[in-house]
Formats: sequence, structure tokens, C-alpha cells
Amino acid sequence: MVTQQRPIPYPFPPSRLEVHPRYGELRDLPLARVRLPYGEGAWLVTRHADVKTVLADQRFSLAAAVGRDQPRLRSMTRDGGGLFSKEPPEHTRLRSLVAKEFGARRVEGLRIRAREVADGLLDAMEAKGAPADLVDDFAIPLPTTIICELLGVPGADHRRLWGWAQSVLSNTSSEQELMTRGKELFGYLAGVLELRRREPGDDVLSGLVRACDEDEQITETELLALTCDLLIAGFVSTTNQIGNFFYQLLADPADLARLRDNPEAIPKAVEELMRYVPLLVGFTLPRYATEDVELGGVLIRSGDAVLVATAAANRDPEIFPDPEQLVLDRPVNPHVGFGHGVHYCIGAHLARLELQVALERVLHRMPGLRFAVPEDELSWKTDAMIIGLNALPVSW
Repeated sequence: MVTQQRPIPYPFPPSRLEVHPRYGELRDLPLARVRLPYGEGAWLVTRHADVKTVLADQRFSLAAAVGRDQPRLRSMTRDGGGLFSKEPPEHTRLRSLVAKEFGARRVEGLRIRAREVADGLLDAMEAKGAPADLVDDFAIPLPTTIICELLGVPGADHRRLWGWAQSVLSNTSSEQELMTRGKELFGYLAGVLELRRREPGDDVLSGLVRACDEDEQITETELLALTCDLLIAGFVSTTNQIGNFFYQLLADPADLARLRDNPEAIPKAVEELMRYVPLLVGFTLPRYATEDVELGGVLIRSGDAVLVATAAANRDPEIFPDPEQLVLDRPVNPHVGFGHGVHYCIGAHLARLELQVALERVLHRMPGLRFAVPEDELSWKTDAMIIGLNALPVSW
């Protein structure tokens, strides 16, 4: 049983949507020790079965990371307060306040509205004429509009939120900038919550304000942290994946044509794209072992940090036949693109719907969609925790 190794520098350098080949090598070995630019060393988990264990086993705790010298890509550590820093029963209490609003039935009722928003954005792109930026003109405003309407955030502020999110998620922002931008964002959200107190509506934030003020189910601090979690998580990941998905399909015109000609295949294709297309630069938020655990051929000691690489797990040949191939009609697809266990993405149903609608409406409205610049001229984010394009110029 392995207990310690010389740490490997991590994360591995991303290259567009490529999954680094080192992950394949590590899957055949005991868990590896890694060292990030900041924080203490950690164990890296890459096999599908081990990743699911860490994500579901309460002996690996997100809450225990608060206050620790967490392995991370930037100097500042994350604070507690929201869903990403709590375990049951506190996590269950907070999640239960909003789970119904993000359930399958409630989200399916948003499909017509999502199509309306998508078509309105495509109308504007067509009116302006090609080329257009599929990121700025479509991928950003589509999920931002939907989550803001669902939460009860004023429409005029949607674009400001994207700017805040970009700064908060950047790995190159200085500590001062992160503190300043974070304070601006929380100040803005506090103002939105006050607005919902004065003018309550049929939206998520109005319900949360009532749960805080009338039912005392949530504290003011938790209310603000949960609002930030729902908002940022509600559009940042989906925005980047819309751009990533279209890049992947445009790079393989045969797959693009297959979906264009068979729109009924889009839901299954979204699941395969979620498996195949990496989103995170290496890993999820660190968890800490709360007791000694044997996993992946090593003894993880109580207090050790553990990182899971979902992109590596989604290419595990033990689970996925031909894992390096994009198979849009893959019949069985237990990917972990939305996580696993109690912290499974609360917005998974909403993200699925938005990704499906994005593919459906663009391919229907713009059947001749193509890159407007040579592929090697596309600009990718190099300073963020999430993989994505700065812009995706397209013609049609």
C-alpha cells in the first residue's frame, strides 16, 4: 500500500479541448501525489470508480477544506457559506430550499422560453450579418437571461454579471482585484435581495428571502452566499460549454451535419459532449479525508487533500468503450460531467435544457454554420479555472 510519492506539478497544461495524455498513464497506476501553484500537496483521482467514490463518500469533505491551505491555482483561498462549502445536514437544508425550482418538471416548463430567447438572439445575429461571435452574441446571453429570469435578477444587469464572473474565476487576477470585484458582486447581490424584499415576485430569490425573513430557515449570510452560488454556477459553465460544443462540432463537419439532419438525436448528443468535452482546468474543488481511507492503491491519511479529475474519469476505458472517440449516439453514458453524490450539480436539468436548445435552434436557423476564421486563429482562455473560448467567430 502506497502512502507517499514525490508530487507531480499540476495541473497539466491544457490544449484547447484535448484531455492531456498523462491522465491515461495515471489511470494505470496508484493515485498520484500532485502539487499546484499554491497550497499543500494532494492526491489526484483519475479513475471513474474512484472519482465516484470521492464525490459520494462523506469521508471526503468539501467543508473540511475551509480554513485549510487548500491546493489551488491562485493565492486566495475560497471561503465557506454556500453549497460548495457545506456537507449534510447543512448542505441538505440549503439545497432543499431551491431543489424544486431546479427539478426536471419545473425546468422543462422553461423550454419554450429558452427557445424564445435563443431565437431572439439569432434574429439579432442575422440582422447584423455574418460574421458574428457565437460566444458574445449567443453563448453568454442565453443562459444568463434564463438564470436571471428564474432567480429574479433585473434584465438590465445581465452583462455586468458576466464581467464580475470573469474576474472572480480568473487565475491571474490579483488579490486586490479579486477582493474588489468580489465585494462589488456581493454588494450588487445584496441590493437585488433588498429589491426582492420590497417587490417580491414568483422567482427563486423572493422565495429565499421569505425563507430567511419569515421562516428563519436560512441566515442572511447563507442567503447571500447561496444567491452567488446559484447565479454564477447558473450561467458560467453553460456559457463556456455552448462555445466548446459548437467548436467541437464545427471542427468535425460530419458530426455537425449528423445533428443538423437528425435533431431528435440532440439530447443524447449533449450527454456525449458533456462526457467528451472537458470544462475544468484539471480538477474540482478539493476535498479532505476525515479519516484514513484506502483508495486506488494508496492509503489516504485523515487530513489529506484529494482532487478529482472528472475529464479523466470520463475517458476511462473500463467504463466507456472507445473513450477517445466522440460517439454522439453512445447508448450508455454514466459520465460525471455534472458531478456525483450529494453535491451533484443542482442546475444539471437546466444546463441540459439550455445546451439542447442552443444546438437545436442554431442548427435549425443556421444550417450552413462554419468557422469565420481559420481554426488556429481562435483565442482560448488561458487564465481561468474553466476551459472556453474568448470568442467564436462564425458565418452561415
